[in-house]
Amino acid sequence: MKKVITYGTFDLLHYGHISLLKRAKELGDYLVVALSTDEFNAIKGKKAHFSYNERKMILEAIKYVDEIIPEDNWEQKVEDVRENNIDVFVIGDDWKGKFDFLNEYCQVVYLPRTEGISTTQIKEELSTK
Repeated sequence: MKKVITYGTFDLLHYGHISLLKRAKELGDYLVVALSTDEFNAIKGKKAHFSYNERKMILEAIKYVDEIIPEDNWEQKVEDVRENNIDVFVIGDDWKGKFDFLNEYCQVVYLPRTEGISTTQIKEELSTK
């Protein structure tokens, strides 16, 4: 079985998120999503609209997602890859080059972002209404 992992906050879920999850799942047989906790988002200076448990519940309903683990810190990726026997690490290409150190442990794939949509864009548009 080929296992894939991706990371994110997945707040205000939109078609760009679904596209990423679908393309990530197509790279293997089993998709693990490391979901940023509320505490980790605070460290990153992000505030999610939905709580960790609410975002987790939403992700659990998506057919491409097989398992969800918490993302608590920047440094856990090597441990996650090893402990979950991950073959492919997937992330958006806005992070290109930032996770190349994981090539020692698994294949690293940077997927193009879905054009025309982002959670930041949605929040900005909603705040001007």
